[in-house]
Amino acid sequence: MVGEAGVGKTAIIEGLAQQIVNKQVPEPLLNKRILGLDLMSVMAGASHKGEFEERMKGVIDEVKASKGQIILFIDEIHNIVAGGEGAGDAGNLLKPGLSRGEMQIIGATTLTEYRKYIEKDPALERRFQPVVVPEPTEEQAIKMLKALKGKYEAFHRVQIPDAAVEAAVRLSKRYVGERFLPDKAID
Repeated sequence: MVGEAGVGKTAIIEGLAQQIVNKQVPEPLLNKRILGLDLMSVMAGASHKGEFEERMKGVIDEVKASKGQIILFIDEIHNIVAGGEGAGDAGNLLKPGLSRGEMQIIGATTLTEYRKYIEKDPALERRFQPVVVPEPTEEQAIKMLKALKGKYEAFHRVQIPDAAVEAAVRLSKRYVGERFLPDKAID
């Protein structure tokens, strides 16, 4: 998934996971599990390149052993080739399993990072199908935030009127130029 930061790429995956749990998905997705891979956590504390590679191989082996039941989600997927300290090898570790259909991966990144890192590795790029996630319209963002507001109300023990949600979206769209909906309306 390719889209600007804050447009809801991760939220889409969370929604898909919930629909899988609720069995509101097409037959091929029934009984699948979505596992999130935090590449930086895998890298953390690895004292040398070989240790990182072993950790990645462990993840890959688990996904392969699931016989297609695990869909791996990698947020900031460009880090598999851009992370430095051996992370660039993660892309090479994933390629064989992807090319043989032993793994299903959904990645999320920005268009800039996709072009800078993923497109520069043709062997990796051809194993993914980019899906563009545009910034939602104001109306879509309002619906998204109205769906989320219950969590914020419970956490902060407040009531958030619909008019406040609508104002947050419209005013952030007007005055916060460097970020994207719905994220900028939340802050």
